Amino acid sequence: MAGKLKHVVLAYSGGLDTSVAIPWIKEHYGAEVTTLTVDVGQEGELSDAVERAPVNGARGALLVDAKETFAEEFVFPALQANCLYQGVYPLSTALARPLIVRELVSAALRLGADAVAHGCTGKGNDQVRFDVGVQTLAPHLSIIAPVREWNMNRTDEIAYAKAHGLRIHVKPESPYSVDENLWGRSIEGGKLEDPGSAPPEEVFQWTGHPESWPRSAEEITVTFSRGLPTHLNGRPLEPVELVRELNGVAGAHGIGRIDHVEDRVVGIKSRETYECPAAITLVQAHQALESLVLPRDLLNFKSSVERRFSDTVYEGLWYSPLREALSAFVASTQETVTGEVQLRLFQGSCRVIGRRSPYSLLSRELATYDRGSTFRQEAAEGFIHLFGLANRLAYARRRDALSHDAERETEPAAGKVSPPTPP
Repeated sequence: MAGKLKHVVLAYSGGLDTSVAIPWIKEHYGAEVTTLTVDVGQEGELSDAVERAPVNGARGALLVDAKETFAEEFVFPALQANCLYQGVYPLSTALARPLIVRELVSAALRLGADAVAHGCTGKGNDQVRFDVGVQTLAPHLSIIAPVREWNMNRTDEIAYAKAHGLRIHVKPESPYSVDENLWGRSIEGGKLEDPGSAPPEEVFQWTGHPESWPRSAEEITVTFSRGLPTHLNGRPLEPVELVRELNGVAGAHGIGRIDHVEDRVVGIKSRETYECPAAITLVQAHQALESLVLPRDLLNFKSSVERRFSDTVYEGLWYSPLREALSAFVASTQETVTGEVQLRLFQGSCRVIGRRSPYSLLSRELATYDRGSTFRQEAAEGFIHLFGLANRLAYARRRDALSHDAERETEPAAGKVSPPTPP
């Protein structure tokens, strides 16, 4: 038996891994187990999983509805930062982990537990996110990772559950590992491990088969206030409702499918497949509105902040001074990101077709080629002269230096007599 503990709070999904973890922790650590299930918008009925936890040996089972918190405190701030890890992945799973960690630590402190546990493997990113988060928020708590420790496969786990009389729902074996929440759905494993083959249609649920995609385009309008989406097609919606509705609308058109070879925190490359209809649609809309209302230098600098923000979240460093500072900068840029964006959804593509804002920096009077333009074209000549001045000077100096070097190479060396020319 491992070292003795009194009470462990287990991050619990109700699946096979975390169900088996309940008696395993009790056997190996001699501890009572309380399960914690955090609702971050994943589909499926969570109440059944929570009801099964005490039957399988848990001292208690907690369920936290954190959907609104997830949308308001994690998803939308990431949207304002246009978060796309390696320019592709909207960080759906990565964004949920710090919230689950916070709830896990809160429950452990409230119950006087001396340890927390999670069902992460030793190869993935989530173990980093859980462990670093817990160590940051409550360094005195021990961390147990049964899957990382016990090295059991699915068959072993089913046999263990049967031997211990556990009540589990074992679905037909699937080679895929799936995680989902309000912001997206991730699928990995099985045939997806071969990056040279197309993802089989069976892995997709939110976007359906291409043959089911509508044959005509659909136009939608998203309204933003200070960088936050507030309306869909003119209707005011709460954050969770807006994301869920857009997941359905955009997903019906096949938008949000992502096939990505990703660099994990632990140094492994992996082929990842995602479905993030609302995330991809909203990020495109938000970027389009920012391009209208933010000046060029701010847009350019913010893009570098966005990349660092995305990396920081992906690496499990939500609770860090760097992430907090990056968030503060991003928030400061959103004062004028207000307006409407029109998008056309069709056959797997989302295209911006219009945007408007009271803070628009696009002046028709300056940009138009028609009569009435207020742009002083004659001023452009002086601007161009000054704009290219440093460049012209640099090239002139280089030409002068090259010419001087060429002349020196053709001159006889001092004090030396050139050899006679042969007859």
